[in-house]
Amino acid sequence: MGCMSLLVLSCGVPSKTYRLTKGTIKTSYAVTKGVTKAGVGTGKVVYKVGEFTFNVVMAPLSWPLTHEEIESIDDLPPKEAIRQGRVKNSPYVVHGRRYVPMSVQEARKYEEKGIASWYGYETLRQKGGHMTANGESFDPDGLSAAHKHLPLPTYVRVTNLENRRSILLRVNDRGPFVKGRIIDLSAGAARRLGFYDKGTARVHVETIDVKA
Repeated sequence: MGCMSLLVLSCGVPSKTYRLTKGTIKTSYAVTKGVTKAGVGTGKVVYKVGEFTFNVVMAPLSWPLTHEEIESIDDLPPKEAIRQGRVKNSPYVVHGRRYVPMSVQEARKYEEKGIASWYGYETLRQKGGHMTANGESFDPDGLSAAHKHLPLPTYVRVTNLENRRSILLRVNDRGPFVKGRIIDLSAGAARRLGFYDKGTARVHVETIDVKA
């Protein structure tokens, strides 16, 4: 299968960041949507994609970001960009480095193999809640993930190449900002993929085709 590598400018130096495949035919998943009341934010939207259920709750703007090192989004303070809905694939800055996410069209061709880690344990012992980079309430036990370059939100299939377990996840956050890692999963997702105790795993990540 042919691939093309994309480049993104960071401090004037080009670096390879992700891959887009050519001619990949992806499985299509039907999605259903329902709305219920929630204890925080503006209500809970429940999405069912294949056999997986995703509970989406928008967090109060008073909540801290899961990644407070995000300095700006679309050249605005992060929470102002979230308030204005200017997040989906807007450029953002972390530790002085500017990241440029891929377009929605590019994201449909994305797949990559690499190292996954997980995050969220630190939020379990803190009062209140945390907000992802697109304004959703972060659930450490949910089925979500953080990615540096995919539009927010995007649904992906993640397969643990060490045990062949596979699940669908909703990418709603930015990260991981650690060299050599391509995706950060919620603690709950890491448990389901069987690498929670180990901390990292080699995975295959690919976007999926979701049809309403």
